[in-house]
Amino acid sequence: MIERVPPGNLASFDSRNIPPEIRTNHMDRRFTMRTIVTAAVLVCLAQAGSSQRILAQPAVPELPGVENTTATAPPQATAQDRRIAKLIASLIPKFHISSAELDDTISQRALDLYLDRFDPLKLYFYQSDIDEFAKHRNQIDDMVKQGDLSLAYTIFNRFTQRVDERVAMALEILDSEFDFTKDEYIIVDADAASYAKTPEEANQRWRRQIKYALLDLRDDDTVGDEARDLLRRRYLRYARRFKSYSNDDLLEAYLTSVTSAFDPHSTYMSPSTLDDFNISMGLKLQGIGAALREKDGNTVVMQIIPGGAADQDERLQPDDVIVSVGQGEEGPMVDIVEMPLKDVVSLIRGNAGTVVRLGVKVGGKGKVETYQITRAKVELEESAARGKILDHTMPDGSVRKIGFINLPSFYMDMQAARENRTDFRSSTRDVRNILMEFKSKGVEGVVIDLSRNGGGSLTEAINLTGLFINRGPVVQVKDSRGQIQQYNDEEVGTVWSGPLVVLTSKFSASASEIFAGAIKDYNRGIIVGDPATHGKGTVQTLMDLGERLFLTQRQNYGALKVTLQQFYLPDGESTQRGGVAADIVLPSLTQKMDVAEGDLKYALEEDRINGARHDIYNLVPNDLLTELRQKSEQRVKADKEFVDLMRRIELFVKQKEEQTVPLEETAFMQRRDELDAQKEEEKEEIEQETDKQVFRDTFYNREVINIAGDYIEGLRREKLVRN
Repeated sequence: MIERVPPGNLASFDSRNIPPEIRTNHMDRRFTMRTIVTAAVLVCLAQAGSSQRILAQPAVPELPGVENTTATAPPQATAQDRRIAKLIASLIPKFHISSAELDDTISQRALDLYLDRFDPLKLYFYQSDIDEFAKHRNQIDDMVKQGDLSLAYTIFNRFTQRVDERVAMALEILDSEFDFTKDEYIIVDADAASYAKTPEEANQRWRRQIKYALLDLRDDDTVGDEARDLLRRRYLRYARRFKSYSNDDLLEAYLTSVTSAFDPHSTYMSPSTLDDFNISMGLKLQGIGAALREKDGNTVVMQIIPGGAADQDERLQPDDVIVSVGQGEEGPMVDIVEMPLKDVVSLIRGNAGTVVRLGVKVGGKGKVETYQITRAKVELEESAARGKILDHTMPDGSVRKIGFINLPSFYMDMQAARENRTDFRSSTRDVRNILMEFKSKGVEGVVIDLSRNGGGSLTEAINLTGLFINRGPVVQVKDSRGQIQQYNDEEVGTVWSGPLVVLTSKFSASASEIFAGAIKDYNRGIIVGDPATHGKGTVQTLMDLGERLFLTQRQNYGALKVTLQQFYLPDGESTQRGGVAADIVLPSLTQKMDVAEGDLKYALEEDRINGARHDIYNLVPNDLLTELRQKSEQRVKADKEFVDLMRRIELFVKQKEEQTVPLEETAFMQRRDELDAQKEEEKEEIEQETDKQVFRDTFYNREVINIAGDYIEGLRREKLVRN
């Protein structure tokens, strides 16, 4: 969740003074992902290389097609840059939820984050470079407070030198022959890797990176001179990439390393990034409707926006890696590995109705598949709540009438709400109408699907909870001063008082967690799905630094996005990191993906505050919950599709935990075949699952409905609901 706050007024939403009750986190529904093992290796290839100064600094080689580092003046810190650094140093300790100081601990984290930003797989710097930089490990805090940015430029200039050295070496190695029968491996786990100590060691690591790259391309039927030429262009482009780095780019990278040492959602936006942000906020969403991020040089899909073109196409999924982009139905495919994310975005986005082609590695693995997608505007109707009544046959032959609601986000037509229009669209209003229809048609129980709901409006989470409870606290919010504010559902009565099942996953975040957590604390219904939800329990604010300095926007100094509040459920538990635990867990691949808040570096720890007084509904008796779990476990164990899913989960975990990948061709291809077979199975499932359908008739969802049917029967048996 993110707010935009003007100077001196933390209660308002943005500089237009939108009231706090219309707060939203649509701009920060972040499913930050660790690219799966093989995707990380792909980056190694393009990023491969890490030459280092051992005794004397070697001359920077001339690269064909690349400007020599010595011929281009490196960026230098300006007076404005230094002023911004001082301002960040004063603001973030003051407003951050942790109340932590900018001290040596933050300094140590910042250095690690800054180095990881450029060399995450330890393929460029030498160990002697790292030792040299480590002398300043406890000084970054003091330097930033003084506006001293020299270390940022020292590290960056050394890095660009190493890139030139590594690329020069790569071009030489590409002209040599490779033995694909040799039994050797490449390290793909950054934690297991180490920096090279000598040029010879760096040379051998780079040779293996290129060998992997050639095998990877061979698997995609790109071989011989074509493969070598593609890699040459990729490496040369990577070297050119850093020649175009501006002051803004470097300032943003360095100061974000400092702010992200407090928590991963606190970042610095440079003046140019803030300009782009302001422009994008004034435009309707057009393009493919996907949130992207750069991960180790790869463009990774973070999230598919409900109602967007990619959502309608159905194939592109979170954790997929985009490796090439083509315009129109026949335009050439442009290799984007190692391309700056802003350049990738400019290639992918475009006017509604135009065609873009994406070369995609599903989950970062296997062969490249080409998806042709027609760009479109995101339509609210496609991301709105939709309902369907299911006449579901239970395993014992009985039939249950169950209402299923698909809710992709907690939305509100904010413009109409600001204009005080009585007919503005919202998730609460839409769900209310669906529930009223369910009641009129004799529905016995309701399932709300939040498994792909990344959040949205806090107000809507509160109001929607109110459809199922009779007044009371829904969420508590604590700020950096330790002050706690309670947000209540104030509406008397409920719209639906019968059995309620909430379906969640590791992708259910923020507002979804508030709703699910409140339902659980009130004992109002049961939570089914992954072991826990995403775990994002914080609120961010966007502070315009120009306004902070001058009380006007007369000069663009960028912006600080800082985490200043934390969410707590009615009983006082935080949703941060731990999320909301499911009452009944079902097997899934998502629960094994590193996509949760707790997978991020320096994510804030969970804590608790005093609970708020609220009603307790006796709708989740312990004995009934135990019975529901046992019945579900028995069905899952006997279901062939669940058994096969558990086999694939085991394979997924095994491959995800691998630290090395074989470079002997037969072993490499055998491993790749296993990956491809699994991805084909998953692709078939994805093609069957379309959000154009309210309810996706899969073995997983059928089990959710079985649980709902058992729940209805159990509550009736215990006379907790009417027949």
